[in-house]
Amino acid sequence: MIRNGKASVAIALVCTVAGAGLVGCEEASSADSKPSASATTDGAGADDKGSFTGTEKIKVDGRSVNVSCSGDQAKGKPVVVLLHGGGDGLDKLAGLQKTLGEKDRACSYDRLGAGASDQPDGPQTLESGGKVLTAVIDRVAGDAPVVLAGHSLGGLIAARYAPDHQDKVKGLVLMDATSPTQSADLEKEIPESATGMAVELREQTLAVLRGESPEKLVVPDGEVRSAGDIPVEVIQHGKQYLAAVPQYGAGLERAWAKGQEKWLAVSGGSRLSTAENSEHYIYVDEPDLAVGAIRRVASQAAGTA
Repeated sequence: MIRNGKASVAIALVCTVAGAGLVGCEEASSADSKPSASATTDGAGADDKGSFTGTEKIKVDGRSVNVSCSGDQAKGKPVVVLLHGGGDGLDKLAGLQKTLGEKDRACSYDRLGAGASDQPDGPQTLESGGKVLTAVIDRVAGDAPVVLAGHSLGGLIAARYAPDHQDKVKGLVLMDATSPTQSADLEKEIPESATGMAVELREQTLAVLRGESPEKLVVPDGEVRSAGDIPVEVIQHGKQYLAAVPQYGAGLERAWAKGQEKWLAVSGGSRLSTAENSEHYIYVDEPDLAVGAIRRVASQAAGTA
């Protein structure tokens, strides 16, 4: 966001920490406790899959991945796997995970280059990042199905992953997910001739999408592919804070809204709603709304709605 007297503008586009005072990830409440248990295992070889609570390190292709779980697995219900935004980590999701864990099994993980996980060896792709997510799901869910709930860049990752893993992913919740055409949206709405806040936002966000961030994750634009008719809730922000970007803000808000509509194509069972009192961090601004959506999708995925 941009501070110092100007309107706060989070780079919801990817949600990442950038230079020149631009910060896309706001500080969430730290009042919620994090799980205290800790262990290190080889996720691929664990024979007690889905059983641990607290935090644990698993090995994926020789890299250490930090994973956290809350709550017990109920027979017939999916495990909720939370995916953080760019520049964040699983600690940001601790409060949401704790609440979800009161009724369901909920887990999260730090992607390579984030939080307490190892740094990536080199540039990451959505495919290589998907292998890490598969290993996490295998560890925390075992044979149970999963619902993926992602925020910002985590939402994009979840929606890109689901079509190739329809045997496992039975529901999605996309909380202000990064647009599937984010680079093109930015280049259209903010021309190279722009100056000041707008050009900084444009260039730094495009750099992140090219992999110039701690995660080194390259995120190309692409068509939305179908994951079948699984239940999907797409939730967009209602407080139009991007409109505060001088000259180009209104266009950014329109492009963002269109991006949320594009994600509806991921399933024949998609539903779009607006968190009227939220900026980018919907699960922080309106936690009850986020929890309700995730529980609703989990119930539908279990066939109990």
